Amino acid sequence: MSPFLPDTNLSLAAALLVSPVLDYARCLDASGRPPDHQGDWPEEGRVYPVRVVQNAHRGITLVYLLGLTAPPPHYNSFAPHRFRMVCSTWLN
Repeated sequence: MSPFLPDTNLSLAAALLVSPVLDYARCLDASGRPPDHQGDWPEEGRVYPVRVVQNAHRGITLVYLLGLTAPPPHYNSFAPHRFRMVCSTWLN
């Protein structure tokens, strides 16, 4: 698991500055999109590059989808039960 990261829309490049490991996860559950959610939402069955991190404010584990964007307070983070890790790749 990556260290604490600031709440932000994480780009692939920014995530790789923190760690050379790139994780991939498949979206298992894209249901329940809040009616007030703005920005990107994952597609069920699709594989995304991700970072699994602790939320610095609430201390909960979140899955950040790299490259997706959304405004605060959620940015591009989602609950871990919606995803299954597929693989990890070291980029060194």
